[in-house]
Amino acid sequence: MLMQTETDSGAARLAALRAELEKRGLDGFVVPISDEHMSEYIGGYAQRLAWLTGFGGSAGTAVVLKDKAAIFVDGRYTVQVRDQVDENLFEYQSVPATSPARWLQQNAPEGAKIGYDAWLHSKAWAEGVEQALAKRNGTLVATDGNPIDAVWADRPTPSDAPALVHIDERSGRSSADKRAEVADWLKAEGYDAAVISALDSVAWLLNIRGTDIERTPVALAYVIAHADGTADLFIGEEKVTPELTQHLGNAVTIRPRTAFESALGELGGKTVTVDPSYGVAAIYRALESAGAKPVTERDPTILPRAIKNPVEQQGHRDAQARDGAAIAKFLHWLSVEGPKGELDELTAAAKLRAFRDESDILRDLSFDTISAAGPHAALPHYRVDEDSNLIIAPGSIFLCDSGGQYLDGTTDITRTIWIGTPDGKAQPTAEEKDRFTRVLKGHIALDRAIFPEGTPGSALDSFARQFLWNAGVDYGHGTGHGVGSFLAVHEGPQRIAKASGSQPGTDQPLMPGMILSNEPGYYKAGAFGIRIENLVLVVEQQIDGAEGAFYGFETLTFAPIDRTLVNTALLTAEEIDWWNTYHAKVRDLIAPQLDGAPLAWLEDACRPL
Repeated sequence: MLMQTETDSGAARLAALRAELEKRGLDGFVVPISDEHMSEYIGGYAQRLAWLTGFGGSAGTAVVLKDKAAIFVDGRYTVQVRDQVDENLFEYQSVPATSPARWLQQNAPEGAKIGYDAWLHSKAWAEGVEQALAKRNGTLVATDGNPIDAVWADRPTPSDAPALVHIDERSGRSSADKRAEVADWLKAEGYDAAVISALDSVAWLLNIRGTDIERTPVALAYVIAHADGTADLFIGEEKVTPELTQHLGNAVTIRPRTAFESALGELGGKTVTVDPSYGVAAIYRALESAGAKPVTERDPTILPRAIKNPVEQQGHRDAQARDGAAIAKFLHWLSVEGPKGELDELTAAAKLRAFRDESDILRDLSFDTISAAGPHAALPHYRVDEDSNLIIAPGSIFLCDSGGQYLDGTTDITRTIWIGTPDGKAQPTAEEKDRFTRVLKGHIALDRAIFPEGTPGSALDSFARQFLWNAGVDYGHGTGHGVGSFLAVHEGPQRIAKASGSQPGTDQPLMPGMILSNEPGYYKAGAFGIRIENLVLVVEQQIDGAEGAFYGFETLTFAPIDRTLVNTALLTAEEIDWWNTYHAKVRDLIAPQLDGAPLAWLEDACRPL
C-alpha cells in the first residue's frame, strides 16, 4: 500500500487532480493501471492509479468526477481494494458487474467532457466510452499530456538502464531472420508496415532485453517493422550502447523514443497493422491524422514467439533443472523450519529467492512470489506485504507459486505443502486430502493428454477440472497460460481455459514448441487453497496408425509434489505410475545438484508412492 502523510493524503491528491481538471475545462478523468504498451507489469513512472488511490493491485481503473469518484476492480481484489482505498473518496465498483463506461453513463453530468490519456487505453475502450457518454450528450477528450503527471510532484522517471543484447546462441534465431519472417507476412498480406508496441514483442524481434520493468526483462521501446525487412527502433538515447548498435546492424534505424509519434505521422498513404491488444488509441489517432490506413491485425511476432525453437526449448529444460534444485533446497528447508512455527510468508519468499540467487544466470524473479499461508492460500492472486504477512502455522497448508528469469528460460512453479508439527502428529483433514488429490488427478490427466492437430486450449480445460466437478467444486482461474523464453511469464496467444469470447487465446490451436502452465487448483475461502503447477511443452506424438498429426506434452518442471496431502485410495494404477515415473525423473535430474541433508530429503520425497 502506498503510504501517505496528512499533507500528502489521498484526499489532497484527489483535490489536486480535480483542480488540474478544472484548469483544463474537464468534468472528469479516467485513470487506469496501464502504460503506453498495455503491459501486464508497469514501471513506477506509470503507477498513476496507485499514486492517486493507494491501490496496489495489478488491474483496476478509477474515474474521477467533480463531486464523486469510483474505483473498479474484479473479484481478485474485492478485499484488497477495501484495505487500501479510502471509501470516503472512492466508491467501490465490481467488474464485470459494472464498468467505467456504464458508470459514466449513469453518473457523468449532462454534456460532460471526460478526459482520458490516449496513450494508456485501447481504441476499442475509447469507442465504448464515447458511445456511453453520447447517451448523456457527453464527449471523451484525449488530453494533452496526463493531468496526473502535472500534479504528481515526485513522480519517478522512466528507467534509463541500457538495453541489453540477447545473443543468438540463446535466442536460437537472428533478428534479421525474424524481421525477414515479419516482412514476408507483410508482403503476403499487402501491408507496408507493422507497429510493434508490446515490449516483449520488441525484445523478441530484435533479440534485445532490458531491466526497465521488474519481473519482465524488457526495454522501453517501440518498433515499426517494414515490408522490406528493415525496422525503426524508438528507444531512449541514454539506453543505446555501442554493443546494441553493432548488434542491430544497418537494417535497423535507431531513433529517439520521443520521435515515435511523429514517425507515425510519416506513414501517410501506407497500410499499417496495429495489434488492438497492445496498440493504444493514440497510435490509431496518429496514423489516421497522417492519412495512413491502420489495419487491426494480431502482432505478427506473437505466434512465432510462442513457438519456441530448439535452442529455446533446451534453454527452458536447463533453466527448469536449475530451478528445480532451488525448489528442492527450499522445500527441504521448509520441512525443517516450518514445524517450529516461527516462519512467516515474507521470510519464506526471501529464502526461496536466496536459493534461486545461487545461480549466476538468474536475472530476476518472473513475478512476485505468492507465498500464502492458511487462508491466504485461498486467494489465487495473493501478494504478501508487511501488512498482510502471516505466520506459517504448523499443522496447516502453505501454497507457494514462484518463478525465475534465467538467461536461458523463464520458470513458473506452484507447490502446495503440508506444514507439519514438531511431534509429527498433525495430519491434513480428509477434505484437504480429497481436494488435493482431485487437483493432482486433474494435473496428471492434462499432463498425459493426447490431442489432434488444431485442438485449442479450451478443448483440454475440462481434463484438469473433471475430478473436481465430480465432487461439485471448481476453480475460478484458467488452467494454463503461455510462458516466454527469458521474457514474460504470461505470454499468448495460447491458453488453456474455459471457452470464452472475453478470454483471448482459448481458441488458439496448440502447436509444437508452445510452452504452457498446467495448474489446476481448489480454493476454500477463509480456510485453505491448493494448486499444483508445472510447465509443459507441446510436442508431436508418434502413434501407430494415427490419421493425421497428434500432439501431447513434455513435462519441463521437476520438483517433488507433497505426498502427505495425497489420498492414494483415490488414485488409479495409471496415476500412481505417473507419480512414480515423474518423481524418478525428479530424483535423476535434481539429485546430482544436491548433497547432504537436502539430498537425503529429496531421496525420501521421491520414493515410490
